[in-house]
Order: sequence, then C-alpha cells, then structure tokens
Amino acid sequence: MANPTIVLLPVWGAGHFMPMLQAGKQLLASSSRPLSLTVLLMPAPTAQAASDISEHVRREEAAGAVDIRFHHLPDVKLPTDHSGIEEFLSRAVQLHVPHLRAAIIGLTCPVAALVVDIFCTPALDVSGELAVPSYVYYTSSAAMLSLLLRSPALDDEVVVEFEEMEGALDLPGLPPVPPPVLPGTLLERKSPTYKWFVYTGRRYVEASGIIVNTAAELEPRVLAAIARAPAVYPIGPVLALTPPAHAEEEEQPHHECLRWLDAQPPASVLFLCFGSKGFLTKPQAHEIARGLERSGHHFLWVLLGLPVDISRGAQDPSDANLAELLPEGFLGATKERGLVWPKRAPQKEILAHASVGGFVTHCGWNSVLESLWFGVPMLPWPLGAEQHFNAFTSVCDMGVGVPLTVDRKRDNFVEAAELERAVRFLMGGGEEGRKAKEKAMEMMVVCRKAVDHTGSSCASMRRLCEDLLGGAVVLPNV
Repeated sequence: MANPTIVLLPVWGAGHFMPMLQAGKQLLASSSRPLSLTVLLMPAPTAQAASDISEHVRREEAAGAVDIRFHHLPDVKLPTDHSGIEEFLSRAVQLHVPHLRAAIIGLTCPVAALVVDIFCTPALDVSGELAVPSYVYYTSSAAMLSLLLRSPALDDEVVVEFEEMEGALDLPGLPPVPPPVLPGTLLERKSPTYKWFVYTGRRYVEASGIIVNTAAELEPRVLAAIARAPAVYPIGPVLALTPPAHAEEEEQPHHECLRWLDAQPPASVLFLCFGSKGFLTKPQAHEIARGLERSGHHFLWVLLGLPVDISRGAQDPSDANLAELLPEGFLGATKERGLVWPKRAPQKEILAHASVGGFVTHCGWNSVLESLWFGVPMLPWPLGAEQHFNAFTSVCDMGVGVPLTVDRKRDNFVEAAELERAVRFLMGGGEEGRKAKEKAMEMMVVCRKAVDHTGSSCASMRRLCEDLLGGAVVLPNV
C-alpha cells in the first residue's frame, strides 16, 4: 500500500502559503514512518499572488522532492461583494468544497489528515463527510488563537461595540486586553466578516487538533490556558531559513542592503520594513523621514509605493518613487547613516545581520517570529489584520518591544516626534530599550532550543506525526 498522505489546503498570502508548506515538510522529516504531502492549490485571486505561488511551486518541483505533490483545483467565481478577508476566504473555500471533496476522493493512498489554513473552516465539512481527521494550521500566535476560540463566547457576553466597553477583555493566559487593540474585524460587529470570524471560532472545536506556529516556552501561559479539546500542537517557530534550491541563485552577489550593513557598526541600525503588503502614503513617509533624521540613529528603511493594481482586492505594493515620497533633501542629509531601499528586500537576512539593533515592524506574526529568532527588539507599528493585537502581546506579554503610539483612527498614522522618541528609547541605551533587547535575546534562545531535536516543538511535532499516522484512513472508491 502507498504511504499515507497529508492533504494541505493553504491560502495564497506570503504569510500563509510558505509557512504551511514548510510545516508540512518538517512533518515529513519528523515522522517515524514515510508520509507524503498533497498540496491543494486554489487559484489565486490576483496576478501577483498567482505569480508568487507559481514561483514557490516551481522551486519545490525543481528540488525534486518525490514526497510532495501539487494539485491545482479548478477555477471558481470568487465573491466580489465581501466585507473583509475573513468573509472572502470563507466563501471562496465554500465554493471549492465540491472540488476539494473530488480531489481527496481521487487519491489512491491512505489519507492521514486534511490540514486547512486559518479561515478555511468550511472545508471541515469535507473531512467530516469522508471521516478524514482534520487539523487547522494556525499561522498566527497562540494569543490570537486564544482570542479566536473565545470569540463566540465574547459575542454572547458583550452586548455593546467592543470599543464602547468599560475596562479590558479577559482572555485566557493574557494580561487584560484593551478593546482598541483587537483586530479590526472585531471592531465592526455589524459587518458580515465579523460573523465569519466568530463562525471560524465555533468551527475550530470540530477539528482533531490545531497546529500553531509558536513554541511552548514562547507563549507558556496562553498555551496552558487553551490546552484542551481540540488538541493544540505548538511546533514553531516554523521559518524557511534554508538556502535557495538552485546553485545559480546561491552564487548571486551579496544583496546591496547587506553590503551596506557590512559597513555599519554592530547593533547600530534600525531596520524599518512593513511586510510584503505594507505601503505608505506620502504624508506618512514624510513623518518617518523627519523622525529618523531627528533621531540621529543609523537606519535601513524598506519603503514601498502604493499598489498599481487594486482589482479583486489586490494590495501588492509597487516599487517606490523616492523623489515623490520623501522630503526634499532628506536623502542627502542622512546619506552617511541611512539607506532607503525602494523595493522588496531580504528581511530574514537583514535581521540576521550583526549591524541591526532594532526593527520597526508591522507585526505580522511571521515578522515577529523572525525578529525573535535573531534576537532583535521591536518597535511595533501595526497596519491591519491582527497586527494591533500582536503589537500588544509583543510589548505587554512577551516584553520584546518598546511601545509606539499609533493613531488607528488616522489610518495607523505615527507622528514624527513619536517615532523619534521611540527610536531614541530603543536604540539609545535607555532602560526601556535595554530591557526589550535583553528579552529579545532571551526569546532567541527560547526559539532555537524549541526546534532543537530535544526541544519542545520537536517533541510536539513527533506527537503530531504519531497522531496523524494513527488516524490515516483508506477512502472507498466512489
């Protein structure tokens, strides 16, 4: 009989597809018996997303892995009247349910499990129908998982808008949570996408388990508080830190940003990067420029321009026109201590560089994990999704960042004076910055020990593998 396969259903975002695929590959490497991956690919909604996914698939196929297969699902007419990402993804997956069912039934090997992305819970209908064990791969933090699991109860308990609440929210394993740091979806209770968020929290209890990209020692109180049915498997940090697959890529010259960092003093550079979807308006770019210039500190700023294509919800930034976005004279005034890079840059490699001493980040969970992996303290500047919540937990629970006042009602605007203040606190050797740096270094050790072969995440991965092997089913020919 053929080896059992784990069926993965990822979504298209850079912070979802690659971490899920990487986790799947680590499962194969950790299993005591042979397993394979079957990756079901829903057609991407934008040209950029389709191109990115195609490139990832090309690299995997070129690497020659015989235990990973990609299966393209047919096109469906995607919803255009959605009110947010949670609704869009959930409804898109609903439309794919017949194709998903057909793809799984068509497999000629035992199926160990169906593993779905965060908002793909309509696919649990298929696993239930076919009696295939189902798991959620949760690409965000255990703290965010705690909030999602609690959301159905909060929906019943809180009768006003969350922002109108008096006091803080009580979430398992976390300090009191101010309502303004909740994800935007929860602050719009009349929106359909809010209902989909709560629906997702209700569906999670149907899964056989939830796989979380965190480590037991990174979020111990939260994980202890939610460690009940369904089973929770902390297997992180899951980070793609392996070299490129192609020799010609390995031989490419040192990236210009890294060459610039080579010439800077150790731990002297503040790195600013707002993720693959993060772009700034001209007024905000001017405020950042003024704040950086006044701070007097070295900086490497990845500045992207506004999206060119906004059809079907696309939010992919363009390369920046620095002459249009930056104040006149800024580049000349800071050329001895700063570099503004107008397109995508290798974030992990930059964070790994010895010259980097701080990170202004949008607080996507993958960026938080990368920052902790390399022991770099943060200035959290959230832009959307669950990032305000991640910023809160990074500062108030883990203690790895210095708070930055972000005006959420002004599209997450930060004044130049506030940025200057926070940069000086983090980079200038004060008590608050020193504590954040010490805690970030402590978390670096925690993260690396967790994924060591004797670490907690590896033990959790082995436990998950045994559960997957024990639950494999042979589907009848239909």
